[in-house]
This record gives sequence, structure tokens and C-alpha cells, in this order.
Amino acid sequence: MKLRNSQVHGREKVELQMTPMIDIVFQLLVFFILTFKIVAVEGDFNIKMPKAAQGAPSDSLMVPLKLSLRAAPNGQLTGVYLGDTPFSGSPSQKFAQLQNRLVQQVGLDGGPGSAQEEAEIEIDADYHLHYRFVIEAMTAVSGRLDPETGEIQRLIEKVKFSNPKGG
Repeated sequence: MKLRNSQVHGREKVELQMTPMIDIVFQLLVFFILTFKIVAVEGDFNIKMPKAAQGAPSDSLMVPLKLSLRAAPNGQLTGVYLGDTPFSGSPSQKFAQLQNRLVQQVGLDGGPGSAQEEAEIEIDADYHLHYRFVIEAMTAVSGRLDPETGEIQRLIEKVKFSNPKGG
């Protein structure tokens, strides 16, 4: 910063150079713009806020379904139960039977007030169960492809997990 000497009423007049100050301001601005981190959206959560309704609350709320996944000590799937109903066969057959049972119970009709919209399932998996079986269970309860048209048919969208046992 260069100071110029000039006399004003017997005193020296100090002139400030504005260019270095503006440079510093722009450098700070660029620094803050480049270090600003934009938070990425975590995922698409299908959240629908309820609309205000007139009248009394509905008594048609379904009790949450309970899906139990049992495992052997090595992590392999040994049992799939919807409530007290066991399914038999290989793991893929068990999940196919589970999906067919859910189609019977919940149905494929979507929309406001439908059993599909109100249905909720709680998955109770053993602690040592391999993760892929939990994913297969989630896939089975959330929907399927229509065998005729190939379109996605939604089943249950509200899924929660109970605390694992045996950990």
C-alpha cells in the first residue's frame, strides 16, 4: 500500500488505496464459495403428509403384520413366518409363498383408504442372519412384477424392523 505525501493544513494526508482492499474481499468471497459444501439429498423417502379430514377418525387401521426370519448359527435362513404361519421350501420358494400370502391379505388395489395403503409390516430377523435374506424379504413384501404386463405392483410400503435377537 503506497502512501502519498500531501499537505493539508500543515498535516500529512493519508490516502488509502482501495484496490488491495477490494482484492482481499474478492479473495475471501472466492474462498467461502469454494469451501461451501452442499449437502446431497439422502434418498427418496415416499412421505405423504396426511390431509386434514372432517369427522371422526377411522377405525379401519390394520394391525402391523409380523414377519419373522430365523437363522442357523452359520447365517443361513432356516425359517420364514408371517405371524404364526410358516413357509416351506428353499429360501426363494419361501419368499414367493410369503409374497402370494401378502397379495391375498393386502391385495393389489392402491389408493386412499385401501388395505395396501394402511398395511404395515415389522421384520424380526435373527442377529446372525445373512443380510441378503433380509433384502430378499424386503423385496418380497414391498412389491412384485405383474406376470402379464411386467409392471410393478406395490404391496406394503411401511416397513419397520424390530431389534435383532441373539447379538
